[in-house]
Amino acid sequence: MKLGIVGLPNVGKSTLFNALTDSGNAQAANYPFCTIDPNVGIVPVPDYRLDELAKIYNPKKITPAIIEFVDIAGLVKGASQGEGLGNKFLSHIRQVDAIVHVVRCFSDDNIIHVDGSINPQRDIETINLELIFSDIEMLERRIDKTEKLAKGDKKYLPEVALLKDLKAHLEKGLTARTFECSPEDQEIIATVDLLTDKPVIYAANMSDEQLAGDYENDPGYMAVKAFAQEEGSDVLPICASMEAEMAGMSREEKTEFLSELGFEKSGLDRLITLSYERLGLISYLTAGEPEVRAWTITRGTKAPGAAGKIHSDFERGFIRAEVVHYDQLMECGSFALAKEKGLVRSEGKEYVMKDGDVVLFRFNV
Repeated sequence: MKLGIVGLPNVGKSTLFNALTDSGNAQAANYPFCTIDPNVGIVPVPDYRLDELAKIYNPKKITPAIIEFVDIAGLVKGASQGEGLGNKFLSHIRQVDAIVHVVRCFSDDNIIHVDGSINPQRDIETINLELIFSDIEMLERRIDKTEKLAKGDKKYLPEVALLKDLKAHLEKGLTARTFECSPEDQEIIATVDLLTDKPVIYAANMSDEQLAGDYENDPGYMAVKAFAQEEGSDVLPICASMEAEMAGMSREEKTEFLSELGFEKSGLDRLITLSYERLGLISYLTAGEPEVRAWTITRGTKAPGAAGKIHSDFERGFIRAEVVHYDQLMECGSFALAKEKGLVRSEGKEYVMKDGDVVLFRFNV
């Protein structure tokens, strides 16, 4: 899973990136275009189940699922026409699975705002409009190509009509993800690779005082939340500077730090949970003496497809999957005992994987 962190200059993108990836790779400074080339960080997905399974199997290695965060350069008005880093910025967004749109909700006289004032809704609309302008250009090229095909084959006419309807929707300043259509039409739209069709999580970046206070009634947060709800997106209340302060802390120190502030989970944990939900992802687990590992798959994936995540041979020669849910395995204390109690199921090619399944694949190539 690849998440792109975007936003106007000086909203806290690079600070958040450094905190989330615990890397310090991204330069964070008080001037526009501090980030020019995208910084990339690989983050392990926190999963307590791996540690618990390790107590049973004593593996040589524990391998969590991972998320790739990409810190993309700040966007400004006119980017779709090449202003700032323009098309270079937009090309980086096309490569991610989902967008984390950082919106500044905090005031700080020492950190300049590219537009001179704090206005979360205006900032969101500035970036969305640039993405929409770029999408309209992409759509126009696709419509021209499809119209030429339709001259020789009328089966393309419905696609032309669909794309023109979508273009009219975008021209109203609305994103592609708010365009209502059938699942079949959505499959066609997905082939156009539109920026505003990507899932988005709005990260409302607040000060630690705002976040520790009654942030639900903070005007900036409320503006971001209202916008997100209107288009069916998620909003994440977060303090980039506080996340940066936690970077490098042990798990125990982070837990204590968060508890003092009244939080159960860090911003990273909450962001990962939202990302999995928004992208429809789950994790299944494999366990043995060599390795305990989490594998990320799309919800609804059948057993052979999940096996293919490990190796293509597993999918090609799939025979069956021996499955027990994590909770049942932990209650029994071992795979052998779970099998003895009849809790290990033998599942075939049509079995749909579930989050927390502990699996042993049988295959023959």
